Amino acid sequence: MSVTYFISDIHIGLQDEQSERKKLDKLEQLFFSIKAEGCSLYMLGDILDYWLEFRHLIPKGFTRFLSLLSDLVCHNIEVFYVAGNHDFYLGRYFDDELGIKTLYGMHELHLEGLQFLVAHGDGLGEGDLGYKIFSRLVKNRFNLALLKGFHPDLAIGLMKGLSRLSRTHKADNRLFETDRLLNFAEALAMEKNFDYFICGHNHVVGIKELAGGGRYVNLGTWIEGHFPYGVFDKGSLELREL
Repeated sequence: MSVTYFISDIHIGLQDEQSERKKLDKLEQLFFSIKAEGCSLYMLGDILDYWLEFRHLIPKGFTRFLSLLSDLVCHNIEVFYVAGNHDFYLGRYFDDELGIKTLYGMHELHLEGLQFLVAHGDGLGEGDLGYKIFSRLVKNRFNLALLKGFHPDLAIGLMKGLSRLSRTHKADNRLFETDRLLNFAEALAMEKNFDYFICGHNHVVGIKELAGGGRYVNLGTWIEGHFPYGVFDKGSLELREL
C-alpha cells in the first residue's frame, strides 16, 4: 500500500533570503519522509512564484529546489506538477530533464479505489474574471513566444511584476476566493461522483464535507510561517504540518 503526498502554494522565490531558506529546509524535511514511505507527490501549483522556460537557460534562484526534485525522482518517487497561475509556463524542462509529469487544469486520479479531482484552483467556477482574461491574452502560443524572445532579465522582471499584482488582488478578495472554490466544488459534487476535490490557490487551508458528497480539501500556503501538506494513506486523506 502506497502513500501519496500533496503540496501547493509554496511560492519559491517570493520572500526574503531567510524565509526562502526556511521553506527549502522544510521542503527537504518533507521530501526525506516521502522518500522513506511515499510513492508519489502531487504539487498543485504555485510551487514557484514565477517560472518561464527559456531555450538555453534556467532562471537563477531555484537550484536547490530543482536538486531536491531530481533526488526524489532518483528515489523512484512519481512526481506530478499541476501548473498554477504563478508557475506561468512550465514548458518541457520538468518532464524532459527532471522526469516530472506536468499537468494543466483539473486532473482525475484513482487511489485505493477512491476518485480524486486535483487542480490548482485558478480560473475555476464563477468569477476570477481578471485571471481568465489574463490567461487568454497572455498564456497563448504567440504571446508566450514573444515573451520568451525578450532578454531573460526583462521577461523575469515582468513575471515578478505580474506576481505582485496577483497577490495584491488576492489580498482584497480572500473571502470571495475561498467561497468561489468551495462553491465550485459543491456544484461539481452535484454533477460528478468523487471522494476528494483537492486544490490550493486561495491560501486558506482546510477540509470541508460537501453537501453533494465527497470532501473539499485546500492545501493552504507556505508563505505565512506554516508548512501544511496533505497525505493520503490507508484510505483517508489528512492535512498535516511540518
